[in-house]
Parts: sequence; C-alpha cells; structure tokens
Amino acid sequence: MRVIRGRGPDRDADRAVTAAMLREAGETGEPAFRAWTPHRQLAFGRRDTRAPRYDEAVAAAEERGFPAIERSVGGRAVAYTGTTVAFAHALPLDDARSGLDARYEAGTTAVVRALRTLGVPARRGEPANSYCPGDHSVQAGGKLCGIAQRVRKESALVSGVVVVADRDEIADVLAPVYEAIEVPFDPGSVGSVADAGGPASSDAVCDALEAVFVGDPATRVEDAVDIA
Repeated sequence: MRVIRGRGPDRDADRAVTAAMLREAGETGEPAFRAWTPHRQLAFGRRDTRAPRYDEAVAAAEERGFPAIERSVGGRAVAYTGTTVAFAHALPLDDARSGLDARYEAGTTAVVRALRTLGVPARRGEPANSYCPGDHSVQAGGKLCGIAQRVRKESALVSGVVVVADRDEIADVLAPVYEAIEVPFDPGSVGSVADAGGPASSDAVCDALEAVFVGDPATRVEDAVDIA
C-alpha cells in the first residue's frame, strides 16, 4: 500500500496529487491511500455548473472567503475550510464493470469504524436536505461525511470529505450557495466530529482514517509536496 501524507502547495497541485494516485494505481497495480486537509475552497459538482444561477453561487462562496473550483465528478457543492479532512483510496481494477457497490460498502464501513475509534457514534445515512446528498453518507448529530467514487478502466478512486469542527462556517457558506443552485438544503443538517463527541483535530481524523483503510503498516510513505 502506498500512503501519501500532507497537501500540495496550492489547490491545483493538490488536486494533481489525487489524480496521479488514481492513474498510478492502474498502471502499477498498487493501491494507495491519502487523508489530508485540502486548501480552503468550495468545490462545485458538474450539475451545479449547469444551474441558471451558478454565477450567483460562485459569488456567494467567494464573498465568504471560499475560492470556487469545479470538479469533474458528480455530486453537489462541498466546502473545505482548511481543517476539513478529505480522503482518497485508489484501487487497481481487473474489471471496471464490477465491484462498484462492494467498494462503496467497504468505504462507508471504514469511515464508520474510524470515527467510532475517536468516540463518535457514527452510523450510515444522512439527515434530510443534507449538503451533497447521496446514498453513501455517515452521520452523527448531522451529516459528517459523504462518499463518492470515480471509476476508470484500470482503477477506481473511493473518496470523501469529513467535517471536523467548522460546522457553522460550512453551513453559513452552503446556505446561499444551495439557494442559488436551487437544491434543498437545511443548514442544521451539517454535523461535525467535534460536535458529535470526537476531537476537534484534523490530524486525529486523518490518523484514524489511515489506520482503518491501510490496516497493515504501509510499504511506502510519500509527501504530497514532493509529488506535486
């Protein structure tokens, strides 16, 4: 297992690190895992960019200090405060047509297990009108994590975001953004690890995720700055 720690020097370089993980897992047959704190930003999904009032959504994010980016995968807008944790698990594939549900199941189970080691009573699911709504989510007093998946011919990337402590700031920026893209959103649906009884520590969340996803000691640890 290849483990990458830290983040790239800027948003573009940081995104390139994760893209390289996916590509190299297919090329080498070696899985990789990364848990880190992305730069402060608000990431819009593909459907968001087609909303008639998308420009208003971008303006609302940037007025609140969240630079707007667009990601190539599905899902809806997600905010990263700088302490929000993201994770990515790159897996080589023999057959891209199978295993989708099993990978979602394994990823959701791993997140629940990791958060429970931190004292969070995590469980599957999400409240109504949550940010980036989806079937593969984890909650405890609000939505803590959403999980997505990107599949290529020879590799898949199971990824997600975990709200650590900035629950109110995330709710405050997402409310006008979701209003502009015309997606139902309840600010009270946002949870956080800290509010659910866990530590207000991004490092602790990253360590817990790495311990569960990686399991055995990593064969190779690399620094995201060097990769970028």
